[in-house]
Amino acid sequence: MSAETMSPGASLNWKEIDLVLEELALSGCFVQEIHQPRYDRLVLHLFRSGRQFAILVSLSSRFPRLHILTGKLANPETPLRFASFLRARIRGGKIESAEQLRSESDPALGERIAKMAIRRGDESMLLWIRLWGAAANVLLTDTGGTILDAFYRRPRRGEISGAPFDPRGGGRPKPREAAGVVQRVPETRREVKPASEYAVRELPGEGSFNERLEAFFRDFEGQDDRAKAAAQAEAELEMSENKLLANLEKLRGRLSEYGNLERFRELGDLLTSSLHLVRKGERWIRVQDYYHGDTEVEIELRPDFTPAQNAESYYERHRKARLGRSKVEKEIADLEGTLSRIRAQREALASNPDPASLVRTAQRAAQARKPLRETDTPGLVFYSPPYRILVGRTAAENDELLRSRVRGNDWWFHARDWPGAYVFVKAQPGKSLPLETMLDAAALAVHFSKGKTSGQGDVYYTQVKYLRRAKGAKRGTVLPTQEKNLHVKLDPVRIEQLKSGQPGAAETPG
Repeated sequence: MSAETMSPGASLNWKEIDLVLEELALSGCFVQEIHQPRYDRLVLHLFRSGRQFAILVSLSSRFPRLHILTGKLANPETPLRFASFLRARIRGGKIESAEQLRSESDPALGERIAKMAIRRGDESMLLWIRLWGAAANVLLTDTGGTILDAFYRRPRRGEISGAPFDPRGGGRPKPREAAGVVQRVPETRREVKPASEYAVRELPGEGSFNERLEAFFRDFEGQDDRAKAAAQAEAELEMSENKLLANLEKLRGRLSEYGNLERFRELGDLLTSSLHLVRKGERWIRVQDYYHGDTEVEIELRPDFTPAQNAESYYERHRKARLGRSKVEKEIADLEGTLSRIRAQREALASNPDPASLVRTAQRAAQARKPLRETDTPGLVFYSPPYRILVGRTAAENDELLRSRVRGNDWWFHARDWPGAYVFVKAQPGKSLPLETMLDAAALAVHFSKGKTSGQGDVYYTQVKYLRRAKGAKRGTVLPTQEKNLHVKLDPVRIEQLKSGQPGAAETPG
């Protein structure tokens, strides 16, 4: 049979799994660590004869596979369930054998199920890796076949702790009982082809089959992940843009209501010049309107006000309307600025190759649409999902944030050697602060400081519980302890992304 080129949608056949296991030569390896970077994959870190390496087990329904891992995958801050279980049971254990299960009907064929015999101390266990597309799974059993735990717990297939494991029957549901009658599930037999019809397919690149397999799927899944992240970011940004457009329409409607605000001042002037004609207790007065060709105009009065108070009430209505219009105009300008940034981000999606950056863009856009619980938070509010960042720009805002908006486990950032804002990151229960959020907070600390023009600076940070108020000093002054230092260079893209993630606009209080 002529060699075929591997297509992205094809699972590994049994000959390819045999070759992967042959190249890995897992017998005699010690299990150093186990990671579960995502909900569909597992990484085993191994050691043998002075050599450390890792293998990836992907249980993706589209691309189930097993091969060497030369790159590094990001891990969740909190270990996922099955990884924690394997660490407790097989970390430090020795792989005594690793082979593919053979077919019962034809021992020359493989079943696409890898079986690893692992011993730790006096205990022996079996790690099963089944690469059957939608039925892919990893299970740990004792030597008698009793399941200790499974990557995917599937009660209908009997793949739960304490159940006996049938490696070849894992793709079929177990019979169900209803009203005392056992409902049999029809047997489904997979078509078995002759061994001669299977071949190791061609892969581009150089190196071992494992290395070419890793590179092939890394490139393909990277493109796939990027496309999905870009689509998600586009959808979130489009929703944000539509919400901004709706808010702008409302604000422009409100702005039109202030079109005649100068009339309040004119009526106040007319009343002032006619105070001698106004009698207390009257509801209306008719005067000559010298602003409009001396035509007569009726002005409404409050009977309980003096003539001077009635005139002043129109001046007050003029002042309030003027301030209201100014506020609406500023809100419109801020929203238009945010809208421009959102549209610029949408245009930049096509040229962004980084899936992680696209995911952050989508998260920030989604987070910005969520209403704040604390609508009266002083200062500015930013998002570094899932973290909220509060920025106090003045001594009063810094002091208010310290007194009532942050707690001991929250984080404080401040530009070193420069006057500037206090930046607080609200802690997440049970989570340590990730580097990206630290860089976001540090960038904001430099951006809102006198050192902004230098484009870079040192930032010290510590938890709020290690801040002590300075006696006799200016309002909001604190003395930090146990602080650490972080040097950052201002990245305009990072700042713009943070600003576009704010509710409303970047320069308005949260």
